[in-house]
Amino acid sequence: MARAVVIKQSIAVFLSAGLVLLGVFAFKERQYAWISMAIALVSVLLVGMGYDHKQSHLRRTVLIAVMTGLSVMGRFLFAMVPGFKPMTAVIVLTGMYLGGEAGFLCGTFTAVLSNFYFGQGPWTPFQMFAFGFLGLLAGVLARWLKKSVLLLCMYGVFAGILYSAMMDIWTVLWSRETFEPAAYRAAVLAAIPFSAAYAVSNVIFLLLIRRPFGRKMNRMIRKYHV
Repeated sequence: MARAVVIKQSIAVFLSAGLVLLGVFAFKERQYAWISMAIALVSVLLVGMGYDHKQSHLRRTVLIAVMTGLSVMGRFLFAMVPGFKPMTAVIVLTGMYLGGEAGFLCGTFTAVLSNFYFGQGPWTPFQMFAFGFLGLLAGVLARWLKKSVLLLCMYGVFAGILYSAMMDIWTVLWSRETFEPAAYRAAVLAAIPFSAAYAVSNVIFLLLIRRPFGRKMNRMIRKYHV
């Protein structure tokens, strides 16, 4: 069972990454919208493949939808504060308590849905993959992240740095129309203040919401067997 989960999650990650790379060559004609839809479909299928009980399926879907809605709302509420938003924390907690597949779906849909307000563009597939991957990885590491506040905070820092590093790939492709390692290093260095802001934001929000969210999630999981 564990091996099957790993294989399934790995396929989703590599397939999504491949779709993003495909989108690199399709951005000029706005094909990024199709790439975004394809990544969203991958995340839905990833979650759907894990269902084995109809009633549990519905309850789990509702819970994931609620967490996704909270994540999107968090981005809206803190729109005026660059780099300081709770959505990554919500995505991470979704992965921790509902599984990596749920974290992946929450991350991808948070990006694509919130961008209807913040603006869709060639960057959207990169955001979808970055947030989705962070949610999936949180599910993989859930056993340790639940036990240690320190490890959870470290993951928050890591998530902020990794998200910024992934988006810097888009920055280089947009500015150079090809990937240049030297330009990427320069982009990463220039983005250090933003990466630091993301990391600090993640840690603060994880510390603030981990207990209330954790209690509610555990209660829902025990009560409804999701």
